[in-house]
Amino acid sequence: MTIFLACYITLIGLILGSFFNVVALRIPAGESLLRPPSHCPSCSTQLKARDLVPVLSYLFTQGKCRHCGSRISPLYMLGELATGLLFLWIYLQFGLTGKGIIGFLLVSLAVIVTLADLKFMRIPNKVLLFFLPLLSIAVLLFPETSLVSHLLGAASGGGILLLLALFGGMGMGDVKLMALLGLVLGFPNVILAFLIACLLGTMVGGTLLLTGRIQRKQHIPFGPWLAAGALLAFSYGSHLISGYLALIR
Repeated sequence: MTIFLACYITLIGLILGSFFNVVALRIPAGESLLRPPSHCPSCSTQLKARDLVPVLSYLFTQGKCRHCGSRISPLYMLGELATGLLFLWIYLQFGLTGKGIIGFLLVSLAVIVTLADLKFMRIPNKVLLFFLPLLSIAVLLFPETSLVSHLLGAASGGGILLLLALFGGMGMGDVKLMALLGLVLGFPNVILAFLIACLLGTMVGGTLLLTGRIQRKQHIPFGPWLAAGALLAFSYGSHLISGYLALIR
């Protein structure tokens, strides 16, 4: 039964990942989620059912449109694959529990924010406003810590990035995202998430700079690293913090 549920959860993740692609790539552009139907971004040909199978359609067509042969962004496949694998990861860790439900919501937010920020360098307010009540209700129904901790997480997470934004180091989308993530993670996990995000961003940014993929002072999206830091802190925060405290004693 566990294997069946794991496969089912992964499949749900792949399917939702396909929808998250639409949300992430249309909402920042001010487009409708329903009209027009899924189509090739180059020739505008409406896609058939066989073109919309998560991951497999992209692989079978070698990342090209069947009609005009133009390249299709790998972000589509990566969004589907990431959602499926992350849903599986959350299920294997927490099962169909309250924390698992929060984890699924957090993964959904993380994938949409990452895709939107990578493509448009923007974190859409509409996405954050959609997830705010869902995550707030989930935290109230399945609390991992006190309400004060969750509120302090939102205030400290948003406050830290707001200070950075005032000095031009962050966008307001990052501030709002971190406040929402802090509400879910609570304090002190939100600080851990921020530190992990900084570490990941520095490592990737430094590598891209050294390899010439980006230029000095060129902006890179920070939303994906905040999302990754939040997922790691959500899953392993207590272990990482307790392990660190044991080292410095």
